[in-house]
Order: sequence, then C-alpha cells, then structure tokens
Amino acid sequence: MTESQVFVERRVAASPDRVWQVLTDLAGAADTLSGVSTVEVLTPEPFGVGTRWRETRKMFGKEASEEMRITACEPPHRYVANADSHGMHYVTEFTVVPDTEGTSVLRMTFGATPAGAKPGVFHKLFAKLGAKAVAKTMRQDLADIAAKAERPTAT
Repeated sequence: MTESQVFVERRVAASPDRVWQVLTDLAGAADTLSGVSTVEVLTPEPFGVGTRWRETRKMFGKEASEEMRITACEPPHRYVANADSHGMHYVTEFTVVPDTEGTSVLRMTFGATPAGAKPGVFHKLFAKLGAKAVAKTMRQDLADIAAKAERPTAT
C-alpha cells in the first residue's frame, strides 16, 4: 500500500497540560479550529481510545464530514485518530512535547492510505498536489490550537 504523509509542528507558549486540554476539547473544537464548522461528539467522556466524533470542515472548496475515532491515547502527550472515507484510510497523530519551561512543541502527522486496490496515477498526482493544501490546513489547525492554549484561562 502507498501512503501519503504530511508532518507539521509549532512551538506553543503554554504547558503540555494546557495544550492537551485544548487539543482534546471536542465539544469546543468548532470554536477553536477556524477550518471546522461543526463537531458532533458520538461517545461519552472521557477522551481516550474508542472516542468517536463527526467533524465537518471545508477542504478543496467543498464541505465534508468525516467520522474520527481514537485508536491510541497517551495523555497528555499523544493521540492517534483514524477515519475511513471514499476508499481511503486516514491516520492523524498529535503529539505534545515539553519544550522550555512552560512551553510545548505541538506536532501533527497526517497520513492517507488507499484501502483495497493499488493506487492509480490520479491518486499519485493528487497525493503530490494535495499534500501542500493539507499541510496548509494542518498549520492553520496548529495555529488555532496554539492561540487558544496561549490565552489566559479564567480561574
């Protein structure tokens, strides 16, 4: 199977615990992520392996909803979400790593693997062209998460 993978990261002026709190707040995700219009949480709290949600966002000029599920979770440092749609298997991994005192590095990896048949020429071309658009979207997601995590919280 051929996999297309994109990786982005950014420093966040917030503790890993605060970044994790924002990253796993599914109920508030549509308010946090500028590219996401709605999030429907499909399983009860707490966030962990088995958590599922339906996320609707605009990509390539079209609105699309995907059902995501957590397949690995190591609070407050890492989670992996999977989705299957239109003959593709998607894997998104977030990691939060302590940096200097009170700061973190937030990393996101996104991979897409064709489910079933061997990918054709169109998939290979799309993977190359689409990777830039996906990376841009991922960078925006990380910027949105960082902006919320860096805001002072009400005490």
